[in-house]
Amino acid sequence: MSLESRSTRRPSGRGRHFKAVCADCEVSTVVPFQPKHDRPVYCRPCFTNRRNGAAPASKASAPIDPPVTHTPGDAVMFNDMKLRPATRTAIAGMGITEPTPIQQQCIPQLLKGRDLIGQARTGSGKTLAFAVPMVERCDPSARKVQALVLVPTRELAIQVASVTETLACGQRLRVTLLYGGRSARPEQTALRSGPQIVIGTPGRTLDHLRQGALDVGSVRFLVLDEADEMLDKGFSRDVEAIIGRTPGERQTALFSATMPQWVAKTARKHQREPVNVEVDGGPRSIPPVEHLVYTISKGDKPQALQTLLNKRDGDPVIVFGKTKHGVKKLARQLDGLGYPVGALQGNLSQNARERVMVEFRSGAMPILVATNVAARGLDIDGVGQVINYDLPDSQQHFTHRVGRTGRMGRSGEAVTFVTPDERSKWKEIERGLGRRFTLKPWQAA
Repeated sequence: MSLESRSTRRPSGRGRHFKAVCADCEVSTVVPFQPKHDRPVYCRPCFTNRRNGAAPASKASAPIDPPVTHTPGDAVMFNDMKLRPATRTAIAGMGITEPTPIQQQCIPQLLKGRDLIGQARTGSGKTLAFAVPMVERCDPSARKVQALVLVPTRELAIQVASVTETLACGQRLRVTLLYGGRSARPEQTALRSGPQIVIGTPGRTLDHLRQGALDVGSVRFLVLDEADEMLDKGFSRDVEAIIGRTPGERQTALFSATMPQWVAKTARKHQREPVNVEVDGGPRSIPPVEHLVYTISKGDKPQALQTLLNKRDGDPVIVFGKTKHGVKKLARQLDGLGYPVGALQGNLSQNARERVMVEFRSGAMPILVATNVAARGLDIDGVGQVINYDLPDSQQHFTHRVGRTGRMGRSGEAVTFVTPDERSKWKEIERGLGRRFTLKPWQAA
């Protein structure tokens, strides 16, 4: 029995039905099972024809939904975009029914081959905004790297790869993930197999380029995710070296939650007449969460943190510290007091980092103490509260930290501690955000 036959004959369970797109005639249909991204779905006429060995049904013979018309201001749905049936099926398999604003505006432009600068707050769906057109523009018959995504952290690389693989696996596209903290040999083996898409951190990606394991001479689609950090002095040299080895006629897209003017200026030398897409209120926007900002002495912060953690309602909490040593010490102190806590900081091995994240996502360790390494790329449902135990260095870090809560329309809360010697730094962050917050003195319960 074929995969299609097994899928179509699955029992309908409780009578639920799901919309899908027929893999043959490309029209909407309804099936009594949850479509999966790695299995094609067929309407009844096409399935019958396949079972009988006949040619696929034509669009005229298939049940066609009424044509969709749009008036100005109407949202463009995924089914209205010119996407492969396998891509639509994969999106449906993720449980996604309609695009977010950043996806709605970016995907059509990227499908046209335009360079693009996309800015939207964290949790707005930026990954899918570039992953969908990236998969669409790759040729599965060509065993060479056609798309390259550069990201600043291992965690973000893993997340982007997860989304991309879901879209790609039904289209015979291979995805290879490159990041440090683990042996490079499996990555070298994967690169020799001829992947079409590579997702990596700059350092490890450049290592493979210099060693001859990676060839980006055929890249036609380049993405810098979290572009503000990718083009900052910490990564810029490696990123520039990688970009310099890609073809000049490639398509280039930059995405970030914050896009300072200097980023756009730097990007001009890598892009050709880019389309600017800006949603969620512009460069100074911050996620719609409730903000509580407390003035507090440094010595009172440990007890204040315990008070906040004692009041948590079971949702995951992320506590941001400033240094690796400080995060490790704070997590150890909380663990000694009986709190279910994990620590995430740059000195951990990759296996240890992944173990911490598994425990945090599963709820086994619902309190995460972390450096800014957790401020980007952690797509975790239901983070109820972010606590800035130590003040971040910049408005951009504040935005990304706070963006771990209040994601995809959910409510969230951000608590920030400001010590007396941090008042000037806090005013600087407020100026960068273009917003004033009410400061209240911390009062122990």
